[in-house]
Amino acid sequence: MLGFDVVTSEDGAFWTDFLRKLKARGLRGVRLVVSDAHANLCQAIAEVLTGTAWQQCKVHALRNVLSQVPKREQAMVASIHRTIFAQSSQEAAREQLPRVVAELKGRFPKAMDILSDAEDDVLAFMALPFEHWRQICSTHPLERLNREMRRRMDVLGIFPNWDAVLRLAGAILQEQHEEWLVARRYFSLESMAKLKPNKPQLAAATLLQK
Repeated sequence: MLGFDVVTSEDGAFWTDFLRKLKARGLRGVRLVVSDAHANLCQAIAEVLTGTAWQQCKVHALRNVLSQVPKREQAMVASIHRTIFAQSSQEAAREQLPRVVAELKGRFPKAMDILSDAEDDVLAFMALPFEHWRQICSTHPLERLNREMRRRMDVLGIFPNWDAVLRLAGAILQEQHEEWLVARRYFSLESMAKLKPNKPQLAAATLLQK
């Protein structure tokens, strides 16, 4: 857990300031940022973390595709869509994605246009070690943490002041940090060793531009 804040609006100024503070505290060597397609966040990443690859949450990307598919056809499209991510390498996934588009474009042209446009963004995570894929392909771990935070805050209901909100949020995040660090190590030391600085950068992934 690198940092947190409690705000009422996720505008571009907030995200830019938040990321700059992380860098000022020593954040460096960021290889990949995983998030939803929040325009202000993406702009801040491009501005502050120059050259960092960006991964759109795989689940959110699928929802975007399915939004252009009739409900009765969504299970079928989702099943075919999953074959892209069942591949064993980024190269194989890049070969499979256009096959999926070709198979479904005649029936769902808008959905397949969305999928084609998102190719680099949804496959960026596959340039990193295979052992990490499950953790970095979506924002699910963060969303689960957010749900737990909301649940515990709802128990209290009303906070006397802003500092009380920050204290509870910080305590919850500290608990999660310790769990990821010790009880349930998020990445193994062996898989992290594959991310040495002299490894090639994520050439196949999207590099966010200003």
